[in-house]
Amino acid sequence: MGAAGRDFHNYNTVYRDNPNYKVVAFTATQIPGIAERKYPKELAGKLYPNGIPIYPEEQLPELIKKLKVDQAVFSYSDVPHEYVMHKASIAQANGADFLLLGPNSTMLRSSKPVVAVTAVRTGSGKSQVSRKITCILQKYGKRVVVIRHPMPYGDLRKQVCQRFATSEDLDTQKTTIEEREEYEPHIRNGIIVYAGVDYTRILREAEKEADVIVWDGGNNDFPFIRSDLLIVVLDPHRAGHELTYHPGETNLRMADVAIVNKIDSASKPDINTVIKNIKAANPTAKIIRAKSTVTVDKPDLIRGKAVLIVEDGPTLTHGGMPYGAGTVAANKYDCKIVDARRYAVGSIRQAYQRYPHLRRELPAMGYGEKQVRELEETINAAECEAVIDATPVTLPDIIRINKPVVQVNYELQEVGDLTLDKVLKPWL
Repeated sequence: MGAAGRDFHNYNTVYRDNPNYKVVAFTATQIPGIAERKYPKELAGKLYPNGIPIYPEEQLPELIKKLKVDQAVFSYSDVPHEYVMHKASIAQANGADFLLLGPNSTMLRSSKPVVAVTAVRTGSGKSQVSRKITCILQKYGKRVVVIRHPMPYGDLRKQVCQRFATSEDLDTQKTTIEEREEYEPHIRNGIIVYAGVDYTRILREAEKEADVIVWDGGNNDFPFIRSDLLIVVLDPHRAGHELTYHPGETNLRMADVAIVNKIDSASKPDINTVIKNIKAANPTAKIIRAKSTVTVDKPDLIRGKAVLIVEDGPTLTHGGMPYGAGTVAANKYDCKIVDARRYAVGSIRQAYQRYPHLRRELPAMGYGEKQVRELEETINAAECEAVIDATPVTLPDIIRINKPVVQVNYELQEVGDLTLDKVLKPWL
Protein backbone atom coordinates (compact mmCIF):
# COMPACT_ATOMS: atom_id res chain seq x y z
CA MET A 1 0.00 0.00 0.00
CA GLY A 2 1.83 3.11 -1.15
CA ALA A 3 2.14 6.37 -3.03
CA ALA A 4 4.92 5.71 -5.55
CA GLY A 5 7.90 5.93 -3.22
CA ARG A 6 8.25 4.02 0.04
CA ASP A 7 6.17 1.15 -1.42
CA PHE A 8 8.61 0.56 -4.28
CA HIS A 9 11.59 0.76 -1.94
CA ASN A 10 10.02 -1.72 0.49
CA TYR A 11 9.39 -4.07 -2.40
CA ASN A 12 12.92 -3.74 -3.77
CA THR A 13 14.63 -4.34 -0.42
CA VAL A 14 12.40 -7.05 1.09
CA TYR A 15 10.35 -8.82 -1.60
CA ARG A 16 12.13 -8.63 -4.96
CA ASP A 17 13.70 -12.00 -5.86
CA ASN A 18 12.44 -13.39 -2.53
CA PRO A 19 10.81 -16.81 -3.16
CA ASN A 20 9.15 -16.81 0.28
CA TYR A 21 6.59 -14.26 -0.89
CA LYS A 22 4.33 -13.67 -3.86
CA VAL A 23 3.50 -10.00 -4.34
CA VAL A 24 0.11 -9.82 -6.06
CA ALA A 25 -0.47 -6.04 -6.21
CA PHE A 26 0.46 -2.53 -5.19
CA THR A 27 -2.20 -0.02 -4.20
CA ALA A 28 -1.71 3.72 -4.75
CA THR A 29 -3.05 6.86 -3.04
CA GLN A 30 -2.21 10.55 -2.22
CA ILE A 31 -0.79 11.41 -5.66
CA PRO A 32 -3.14 11.79 -8.66
CA GLY A 33 -2.57 9.60 -11.72
CA ILE A 34 -0.24 6.99 -10.21
CA ALA A 35 -2.69 4.09 -10.03
CA GLU A 36 -3.68 1.89 -12.98
CA ARG A 37 0.01 1.48 -13.85
CA LYS A 38 2.29 -1.54 -13.52
CA TYR A 39 5.45 -1.98 -11.54
CA PRO A 40 7.38 -3.00 -14.65
CA LYS A 41 9.10 -6.33 -15.19
CA GLU A 42 12.41 -4.50 -15.60
CA LEU A 43 12.17 -3.49 -11.92
CA ALA A 44 10.07 -6.32 -10.52
CA GLY A 45 12.79 -8.96 -10.85
CA LYS A 46 13.02 -12.52 -12.15
CA LEU A 47 9.98 -13.78 -10.23
CA TYR A 48 7.59 -11.36 -11.99
CA PRO A 49 8.13 -11.54 -15.78
CA ASN A 50 4.87 -9.67 -16.38
CA GLY A 51 5.41 -6.99 -13.77
CA ILE A 52 3.01 -6.26 -10.88
CA PRO A 53 -0.29 -4.36 -11.26
CA ILE A 54 -1.01 -1.16 -9.33
CA TYR A 55 -4.61 -0.45 -8.23
CA PRO A 56 -6.33 2.45 -6.46
CA GLU A 57 -6.26 1.96 -2.68
CA GLU A 58 -10.06 2.20 -2.58
CA GLN A 59 -10.11 -1.32 -4.00
CA LEU A 60 -8.18 -2.77 -1.05
CA PRO A 61 -11.05 -4.82 0.49
CA GLU A 62 -11.94 -6.46 -2.84
CA LEU A 63 -8.28 -7.07 -3.71
CA ILE A 64 -7.61 -8.85 -0.40
CA LYS A 65 -10.47 -11.24 -1.06
CA LYS A 66 -10.04 -11.68 -4.79
CA LEU A 67 -6.27 -12.19 -4.68
CA LYS A 68 -6.31 -14.20 -1.42
CA VAL A 69 -3.97 -11.75 0.28
CA ASP A 70 -2.24 -12.84 3.50
CA GLN A 71 -0.43 -9.58 4.27
CA ALA A 72 -1.05 -5.90 3.51
CA VAL A 73 2.14 -3.85 3.92
CA PHE A 74 1.49 -0.19 4.72
CA SER A 75 4.13 1.86 2.87
CA TYR A 76 3.48 5.61 2.76
CA SER A 77 3.89 8.59 5.03
CA ASP A 78 2.52 11.73 6.67
CA VAL A 79 -0.75 10.35 7.96
CA PRO A 80 -2.19 10.47 11.50
CA HIS A 81 -1.65 7.43 13.70
CA GLU A 82 -5.42 6.94 13.79
CA TYR A 83 -5.51 6.84 9.98
CA VAL A 84 -2.95 4.02 9.95
CA MET A 85 -5.06 1.98 12.34
CA HIS A 86 -8.18 2.53 10.22
CA LYS A 87 -6.27 1.01 7.30
CA ALA A 88 -5.22 -1.85 9.59
CA SER A 89 -8.85 -2.42 10.50
CA ILE A 90 -9.85 -2.59 6.83
CA ALA A 91 -7.11 -5.11 6.08
CA GLN A 92 -7.86 -7.26 9.11
CA ALA A 93 -11.63 -7.13 8.60
CA ASN A 94 -11.03 -8.70 5.22
CA GLY A 95 -8.77 -11.38 6.65
CA ALA A 96 -5.24 -10.08 6.06
CA ASP A 97 -2.36 -9.30 8.40
CA PHE A 98 -1.31 -5.65 8.52
CA LEU A 99 2.42 -4.99 8.46
CA LEU A 100 4.77 -2.02 8.93
CA LEU A 101 8.35 -2.57 7.80
CA GLY A 102 11.01 -0.85 9.92
CA PRO A 103 14.49 0.60 9.43
CA ASN A 104 16.43 -2.65 9.98
CA SER A 105 14.51 -4.34 7.15
CA THR A 106 14.64 -1.49 4.65
CA MET A 107 17.67 0.77 5.24
CA LEU A 108 20.63 0.39 2.87
CA ARG A 109 24.22 0.73 4.07
CA SER A 110 26.61 3.18 2.43
CA SER A 111 30.38 3.08 2.16
CA LYS A 112 30.36 6.87 2.63
CA PRO A 113 29.31 9.00 5.63
CA VAL A 114 25.60 9.89 5.49
CA VAL A 115 23.74 12.85 6.97
CA ALA A 116 19.96 12.33 6.85
CA VAL A 117 17.39 15.12 7.02
CA THR A 118 13.87 14.09 8.00
CA ALA A 119 10.79 15.77 9.47
CA VAL A 120 7.75 15.14 11.62
CA ARG A 121 5.39 16.63 8.97
CA THR A 122 5.53 17.66 5.33
CA GLY A 123 6.41 21.35 5.07
CA SER A 124 8.43 21.61 8.29
CA GLY A 125 11.44 22.98 6.42
CA LYS A 126 13.59 19.99 5.43
CA SER A 127 14.68 21.67 2.19
CA GLN A 128 16.10 24.71 3.99
CA VAL A 129 18.01 22.44 6.36
CA SER A 130 19.35 20.22 3.57
CA ARG A 131 20.54 23.26 1.60
CA LYS A 132 22.32 24.69 4.63
CA ILE A 133 23.99 21.35 5.41
CA THR A 134 25.31 20.97 1.86
CA CYS A 135 26.75 24.50 1.95
CA ILE A 136 28.50 23.81 5.27
CA LEU A 137 29.94 20.54 3.97
CA GLN A 138 31.18 22.29 0.83
CA LYS A 139 32.81 24.95 3.00
CA TYR A 140 34.85 22.18 4.62
CA GLY A 141 35.99 20.97 1.21
CA LYS A 142 33.74 17.93 0.91
CA ARG A 143 32.24 16.62 -2.32
CA VAL A 144 28.54 16.42 -1.50
CA VAL A 145 25.86 14.44 -3.31
CA VAL A 146 22.19 14.63 -2.35
CA ILE A 147 19.99 11.55 -2.58
CA ARG A 148 16.36 12.63 -2.61
CA HIS A 149 13.35 10.66 -1.46
CA PRO A 150 11.55 9.30 -4.57
CA MET A 151 8.89 11.02 -6.65
CA PRO A 152 8.60 8.66 -9.67
CA TYR A 153 5.26 9.65 -11.09
CA GLY A 154 6.02 8.96 -14.78
CA ASP A 155 7.38 5.99 -16.71
CA LEU A 156 9.06 3.94 -14.00
CA ARG A 157 11.38 2.24 -16.50
CA LYS A 158 12.94 5.63 -17.28
CA GLN A 159 13.23 6.59 -13.62
CA VAL A 160 15.22 3.67 -12.23
CA CYS A 161 18.28 5.81 -11.42
CA GLN A 162 18.14 9.53 -12.20
CA ARG A 163 21.01 11.99 -11.93
CA PHE A 164 20.39 15.75 -11.96
CA ALA A 165 23.35 18.10 -12.29
CA THR A 166 21.99 20.90 -14.53
CA SER A 167 18.68 22.59 -15.28
CA GLU A 168 18.80 20.87 -18.67
CA ASP A 169 18.65 17.52 -16.84
CA LEU A 170 15.33 18.60 -15.34
CA ASP A 171 13.93 19.31 -18.80
CA THR A 172 15.37 16.18 -20.42
CA GLN A 173 13.94 13.90 -17.75
CA LYS A 174 10.56 15.67 -17.81
CA THR A 175 10.39 16.36 -14.10
CA THR A 176 7.17 17.48 -12.42
CA ILE A 177 6.82 20.75 -10.50
CA GLU A 178 7.11 18.74 -7.27
CA GLU A 179 10.44 17.28 -8.37
CA ARG A 180 11.76 20.65 -9.56
CA GLU A 181 10.87 22.20 -6.20
CA GLU A 182 13.26 19.79 -4.50
CA TYR A 183 16.03 19.47 -7.10
CA GLU A 184 16.43 23.02 -8.48
CA PRO A 185 17.73 24.70 -5.30
CA HIS A 186 20.45 22.06 -4.89
CA ILE A 187 21.45 22.29 -8.55
CA ARG A 188 21.73 26.09 -8.26
CA ASN A 189 24.17 25.50 -5.38
CA GLY A 190 26.31 23.19 -7.51
CA ILE A 191 25.07 19.98 -5.85
CA ILE A 192 24.35 16.80 -7.81
CA VAL A 193 21.02 15.14 -6.96
CA TYR A 194 20.12 11.49 -7.37
CA ALA A 195 16.60 10.07 -7.19
CA GLY A 196 14.43 7.44 -8.84
CA VAL A 197 13.10 3.98 -8.00
CA ASP A 198 15.97 1.54 -7.32
CA TYR A 199 17.84 3.02 -4.36
CA THR A 200 20.49 0.31 -4.18
CA ARG A 201 21.62 1.31 -7.66
CA ILE A 202 21.16 5.01 -6.88
CA LEU A 203 23.30 4.76 -3.75
CA ARG A 204 26.13 2.93 -5.53
CA GLU A 205 26.22 5.57 -8.29
CA ALA A 206 26.14 8.44 -5.80
CA GLU A 207 28.98 6.94 -3.77
CA LYS A 208 31.26 7.23 -6.82
CA GLU A 209 30.96 11.05 -6.73
CA ALA A 210 30.69 11.81 -3.02
CA ASP A 211 32.78 12.30 0.09
CA VAL A 212 29.54 12.76 2.06
CA ILE A 213 25.98 11.84 1.12
CA VAL A 214 23.02 13.92 2.30
CA TRP A 215 19.70 12.08 2.41
CA ASP A 216 17.01 14.68 1.65
CA GLY A 217 13.80 13.14 2.94
CA GLY A 218 10.28 13.41 1.59
CA ASN A 219 7.07 13.91 3.54
CA ASN A 220 7.90 12.69 7.07
CA ASP A 221 9.29 9.32 5.98
CA PHE A 222 12.35 7.81 7.64
CA PRO A 223 15.48 7.41 5.48
CA PHE A 224 16.10 4.65 2.96
CA ILE A 225 19.82 4.77 3.87
CA ARG A 226 21.32 4.17 7.31
CA SER A 227 22.71 7.48 8.51
CA ASP A 228 25.67 8.46 10.67
CA LEU A 229 23.89 11.67 11.67
CA LEU A 230 20.08 11.88 11.69
CA ILE A 231 18.40 15.28 11.83
CA VAL A 232 14.66 15.83 12.27
CA VAL A 233 12.85 19.12 11.60
CA LEU A 234 9.80 20.09 13.67
CA ASP A 235 7.14 22.71 12.95
CA PRO A 236 5.61 24.54 15.95
CA HIS A 237 2.74 25.73 13.73
CA ARG A 238 1.55 22.13 14.12
CA ALA A 239 2.57 21.60 17.72
CA GLY A 240 1.76 18.10 18.96
CA HIS A 241 1.86 16.52 15.50
CA GLU A 242 5.38 15.28 16.25
CA LEU A 243 3.74 12.62 18.47
CA THR A 244 0.63 11.86 16.41
CA TYR A 245 1.77 11.33 12.78
CA HIS A 246 3.30 8.30 11.07
CA PRO A 247 6.22 7.92 10.70
CA GLY A 248 7.20 11.38 11.94
CA GLU A 249 7.25 10.19 15.52
CA THR A 250 9.69 7.47 14.45
CA ASN A 251 12.04 10.14 13.10
CA LEU A 252 11.78 12.13 16.32
CA ARG A 253 12.63 9.13 18.46
CA MET A 254 15.60 8.13 16.25
CA ALA A 255 17.11 11.60 15.74
CA ASP A 256 20.52 12.81 16.90
CA VAL A 257 19.51 16.45 16.31
CA ALA A 258 16.07 18.08 16.47
CA ILE A 259 15.54 21.45 14.76
CA VAL A 260 12.57 23.50 15.94
CA ASN A 261 11.98 25.65 12.85
CA LYS A 262 9.84 28.76 12.20
CA ILE A 263 10.18 30.16 15.73
CA ASP A 264 9.93 33.66 14.24
CA SER A 265 6.32 33.09 13.14
CA ALA A 266 5.03 30.52 15.69
CA SER A 267 3.63 31.28 19.14
CA LYS A 268 5.76 30.83 22.24
CA PRO A 269 3.36 28.28 23.84
CA ASP A 270 3.49 26.13 20.68
CA ILE A 271 7.30 26.35 20.57
CA ASN A 272 7.45 25.29 24.22
CA THR A 273 5.09 22.37 23.54
CA VAL A 274 7.31 21.08 20.74
CA ILE A 275 10.46 21.37 22.87
CA LYS A 276 8.75 19.60 25.77
CA ASN A 277 7.70 16.75 23.45
CA ILE A 278 11.23 16.41 22.05
CA LYS A 279 12.68 16.10 25.55
CA ALA A 280 10.05 13.53 26.54
CA ALA A 281 10.36 11.36 23.41
CA ASN A 282 14.13 11.69 22.83
CA PRO A 283 15.99 13.09 25.86
CA THR A 284 19.44 12.73 24.26
CA ALA A 285 18.69 14.69 21.07
CA LYS A 286 20.47 18.00 20.62
CA ILE A 287 17.95 20.82 20.05
CA ILE A 288 18.52 23.67 17.58
CA ARG A 289 16.08 26.57 17.43
CA ALA A 290 15.77 28.29 14.05
CA LYS A 291 13.95 30.98 12.12
CA SER A 292 12.64 30.47 8.62
CA THR A 293 13.66 33.84 7.21
CA VAL A 294 11.36 34.96 4.38
CA THR A 295 12.48 37.48 1.75
CA VAL A 296 11.11 38.60 -1.64
CA ASP A 297 13.03 39.78 -4.69
CA LYS A 298 10.75 42.70 -5.70
CA PRO A 299 8.82 43.98 -2.67
CA ASP A 300 7.60 47.14 -4.43
CA LEU A 301 5.52 45.01 -6.82
CA ILE A 302 3.38 43.65 -3.99
CA ARG A 303 3.40 46.28 -1.23
CA GLY A 304 -0.27 47.09 -0.52
CA LYS A 305 -1.38 45.26 -3.68
CA ALA A 306 -3.95 42.54 -4.38
CA VAL A 307 -1.98 39.33 -4.80
CA LEU A 308 -2.47 35.67 -5.65
CA ILE A 309 -0.28 33.39 -3.52
CA VAL A 310 1.13 30.17 -4.96
CA GLU A 311 2.59 27.90 -2.29
CA ASP A 312 4.51 24.62 -2.24
CA GLY A 313 1.95 21.96 -3.20
CA PRO A 314 2.68 19.06 -0.80
CA THR A 315 2.94 21.42 2.19
CA LEU A 316 -0.59 22.69 1.62
CA THR A 317 -2.21 19.41 0.53
CA HIS A 318 -1.28 16.30 2.50
CA GLY A 319 0.99 18.43 4.70
CA GLY A 320 -2.16 19.99 6.13
CA MET A 321 -0.88 23.59 6.28
CA PRO A 322 -3.46 26.24 5.27
CA TYR A 323 -0.68 28.71 4.36
CA GLY A 324 3.07 28.95 3.89
CA ALA A 325 5.91 31.39 3.24
CA GLY A 326 3.87 33.29 0.63
CA THR A 327 1.30 34.33 3.20
CA VAL A 328 4.04 35.37 5.61
CA ALA A 329 5.45 37.62 2.85
CA ALA A 330 2.00 38.98 1.94
CA ASN A 331 1.29 39.96 5.55
CA LYS A 332 4.72 41.58 5.83
CA TYR A 333 3.93 43.86 2.87
CA ASP A 334 0.27 44.57 3.72
CA CYS A 335 -1.09 42.74 0.70
CA LYS A 336 -4.71 41.95 -0.01
CA ILE A 337 -4.82 38.19 -0.61
CA VAL A 338 -7.07 37.09 -3.48
CA ASP A 339 -9.07 33.89 -2.94
CA ALA A 340 -7.59 31.38 -5.40
CA ARG A 341 -10.55 29.01 -4.98
CA ARG A 342 -12.70 31.32 -7.12
CA TYR A 343 -10.50 30.70 -10.17
CA ALA A 344 -9.52 27.04 -9.76
CA VAL A 345 -10.21 24.69 -12.68
CA GLY A 346 -10.06 20.94 -13.26
CA SER A 347 -7.85 18.97 -10.88
CA ILE A 348 -6.92 22.18 -9.04
CA ARG A 349 -10.57 22.67 -8.12
CA GLN A 350 -10.72 19.02 -7.05
CA ALA A 351 -7.73 19.59 -4.75
CA TYR A 352 -9.71 22.21 -2.84
CA GLN A 353 -12.56 19.74 -2.46
CA ARG A 354 -10.21 16.98 -1.27
CA TYR A 355 -8.37 19.25 1.17
CA PRO A 356 -11.06 21.47 2.75
CA HIS A 357 -8.57 23.09 5.14
CA LEU A 358 -7.20 25.07 2.16
CA ARG A 359 -8.23 28.69 2.08
CA ARG A 360 -7.11 31.48 -0.25
CA GLU A 361 -3.68 30.12 -1.16
CA LEU A 362 -3.08 28.12 -4.34
CA PRO A 363 -1.10 24.86 -4.01
CA ALA A 364 1.36 24.44 -6.89
CA MET A 365 -0.01 21.12 -8.10
CA GLY A 366 1.87 19.87 -11.12
CA TYR A 367 2.04 16.07 -11.20
CA GLY A 368 1.58 15.89 -14.94
CA GLU A 369 1.39 18.04 -18.07
CA LYS A 370 -2.40 18.41 -17.90
CA GLN A 371 -2.29 19.53 -14.28
CA VAL A 372 0.47 22.04 -15.04
CA ARG A 373 -1.75 23.57 -17.72
CA GLU A 374 -4.65 23.75 -15.23
CA LEU A 375 -2.39 25.47 -12.73
CA GLU A 376 -1.42 27.98 -15.42
CA GLU A 377 -5.07 28.59 -16.32
CA THR A 378 -5.99 29.12 -12.67
CA ILE A 379 -3.21 31.65 -12.10
CA ASN A 380 -3.93 33.61 -15.27
CA ALA A 381 -7.67 33.80 -14.55
CA ALA A 382 -7.13 35.36 -11.13
CA GLU A 383 -8.05 39.02 -10.75
CA CYS A 384 -4.98 40.38 -8.98
CA GLU A 385 -2.12 42.85 -9.44
CA ALA A 386 0.73 40.41 -8.85
CA VAL A 387 1.54 36.78 -8.10
CA ILE A 388 3.60 35.75 -5.08
CA ASP A 389 5.56 32.65 -6.07
CA ALA A 390 6.43 30.92 -2.78
CA THR A 391 7.40 27.63 -4.41
CA PRO A 392 11.09 26.60 -4.35
CA VAL A 393 11.11 26.73 -8.16
CA THR A 394 10.76 29.71 -10.49
CA LEU A 395 7.24 29.25 -11.85
CA PRO A 396 7.66 31.61 -14.87
CA ASP A 397 10.34 29.19 -16.13
CA ILE A 398 7.70 26.45 -16.30
CA ILE A 399 4.44 28.20 -17.17
CA ARG A 400 3.41 31.48 -18.80
CA ILE A 401 2.02 33.92 -16.26
CA ASN A 402 0.23 37.06 -17.43
CA LYS A 403 0.97 39.13 -14.32
CA PRO A 404 4.08 40.39 -12.49
CA VAL A 405 5.63 37.63 -10.38
CA VAL A 406 7.50 38.14 -7.11
CA GLN A 407 9.74 35.30 -5.92
CA VAL A 408 9.81 34.33 -2.25
CA ASN A 409 12.91 32.82 -0.70
CA TYR A 410 13.16 31.24 2.73
CA GLU A 411 16.36 30.24 4.47
CA LEU A 412 17.21 28.65 7.80
CA GLN A 413 18.70 30.94 10.43
CA GLU A 414 19.70 29.28 13.70
CA VAL A 415 19.05 31.11 16.96
CA GLY A 416 21.25 30.52 20.01
CA ASP A 417 24.58 28.81 20.63
CA LEU A 418 23.96 25.47 18.89
CA THR A 419 24.12 25.65 15.09
CA LEU A 420 24.37 23.14 12.27
CA ASP A 421 27.99 24.19 11.73
CA LYS A 422 28.81 23.35 15.36
CA VAL A 423 27.09 19.98 14.96
CA LEU A 424 28.73 19.10 11.64
CA LYS A 425 32.31 20.24 12.27
CA PRO A 426 33.17 17.75 15.06
CA TRP A 427 31.17 15.04 13.26
CA LEU A 428 33.32 15.54 10.16
